[in-house]
Amino acid sequence: MRGRGFVLGAAVVLFAILGLGIWIAVGAFQAKSNLEAARTHAQEAKEALLDGNTEAASQSADEALVSARDARDATHSIAWNMVSALPWVGSPFKTGQQVTEVVLGLASDVLRPAADVGLTIAPDRLYRDGRVDVELLRSQEAELGELAKNATRLNGEAAAITDPRYVSLLNDARRHLQNQISDVTSVIENTALAARLAPSMMGADGPRTYFMAFQTNAEARGTGGLLGGYGILRFDNGVPTVDSLASNTDLKGAVAPVDLGFEFDQQYGFQQPFFDFRNSNISPHFPYAAEIWQGMWLEQTGMKVDGVIAIDPVALSYILGAVGPVTMPDGEVISRENVVELTESTAYSRFPLETDQAARKQYLQDIANAVVTKMTGQVKSPRLLLDALGRAVSERRIAVWSSLPEDQALLEATPIAHIIPDDSAPYAQVVINNLAGNKLDYYLDTQIEYVADGCNGDTRASTVTVKLTNAVPAAGLPDYVVGAEGLSPDLGFTVPPGTNVTSVRLFGTKGAELSGVILNGERVPAIHYTERGRPVFEVQVIITAGQTANIMFQLSEPTVPGVPRAPSQPLVETVVPQVMVPACPG
Repeated sequence: MRGRGFVLGAAVVLFAILGLGIWIAVGAFQAKSNLEAARTHAQEAKEALLDGNTEAASQSADEALVSARDARDATHSIAWNMVSALPWVGSPFKTGQQVTEVVLGLASDVLRPAADVGLTIAPDRLYRDGRVDVELLRSQEAELGELAKNATRLNGEAAAITDPRYVSLLNDARRHLQNQISDVTSVIENTALAARLAPSMMGADGPRTYFMAFQTNAEARGTGGLLGGYGILRFDNGVPTVDSLASNTDLKGAVAPVDLGFEFDQQYGFQQPFFDFRNSNISPHFPYAAEIWQGMWLEQTGMKVDGVIAIDPVALSYILGAVGPVTMPDGEVISRENVVELTESTAYSRFPLETDQAARKQYLQDIANAVVTKMTGQVKSPRLLLDALGRAVSERRIAVWSSLPEDQALLEATPIAHIIPDDSAPYAQVVINNLAGNKLDYYLDTQIEYVADGCNGDTRASTVTVKLTNAVPAAGLPDYVVGAEGLSPDLGFTVPPGTNVTSVRLFGTKGAELSGVILNGERVPAIHYTERGRPVFEVQVIITAGQTANIMFQLSEPTVPGVPRAPSQPLVETVVPQVMVPACPG
């Protein structure tokens, strides 16, 4: 009897475990199916919102909410709760619960209300007939702010989802969700910020004027490229207008009555940035260039602009891809495919002589004027224009500064301000400036890598490697492109045509110290500066045609918490620095 009782008891336990396992397995299957459906519907809702298809966005948000609730219920059964509480074994079950909770929050607290807000701020309603509806955007500020708050909270919860350990499928689901939440959060936060910032900056409370700088990154400068031309952009209650664009030579002799402090003067003063527009934007900190340009324009005309916007030809190419090509009076078609080459290369061959400068500058400003006129007029697809502007911003090809402190404070919370940040997180920003006064940076190939040791100890070794290759053609370019007129005769040396003479600066982590610089295998000295509390190390290199300069900055930097960053300089080709730096815990 005792034996039979033991067997019976064991069978009951076995059947109970088997039943529990089946229950969990069924729940897992249901959760997986519903989770995939919820994620798919969430992505569809986001895409529909960006397309301005509010009906589809609303439907997809509803479907995402239903699937998310079903997935959440499947992972919160009694059996699932019991197993998730077990040490180690329960890790993937706990992860599954966290994943479904975050997906439900995304559907209920972000996508569903976002679909409702989207009914009023669809791109085709927000920008119509050449006017931004600033009142409409401002009316949704509170709702968008709440959405951004919820999205940020869920983004943090997604990042904190525990490691599922031995179940790789759940690890993939966790990673996909984290990426999806991060993407949605970025869109919502940017829209909420636009609702706070755009109405005032676009003239909802009275007209605003902006100095709009066109940067020629065929000749590199800290903020991107040489100030090639400019215009005055006006906003009045959301309606943009642009005064006729002018050549940079119209600022010749203008003086900016600006004081940017001792450190700025120590590093850049010998290049006379307040007196020479060609050197006005050597620092990568965009507010410095903006204040100088504002000051020059004030001194030249008596008009004090409310802000400064900078843009480059690559950004113009994205805009042309959205609004379509423009046709010049002589019949030449300027399109997405040719505008960069025309403005940064062909123009110098078409007008090769020093005496051709006026004609070349007029040609370039005519192109810029045509593009800006088209983008500020009636636009067939506001969504495509917004996408083009978003891409340009993500590549740091558009920068904005406001003279109003409250607006500038909001801008500085975004990448569009192009500031050197004032924090202690790991940082490596490489900045090149053309010293020869030529246009060879159109042919400069740039690669950047930032690596560092682990998080043990108070300091760690790091290396920033910069590889610059001068790929200029052997022949066929005018002296204006390949010469070195910018080199001072006082230097006592000359370089062959096609030689790139470049300043390379590294803006490092606060407290970082330079161990050494190696140029093409040999140790070389570096010049040390400080800018906005960061160490700056500069070397100057001469790269003849077809040659490469390999520069290694070897550093000892503090082991500090924070996400490592390596902001890119907006050159002709988009440079994406490779960052291999462990993020240390706080």
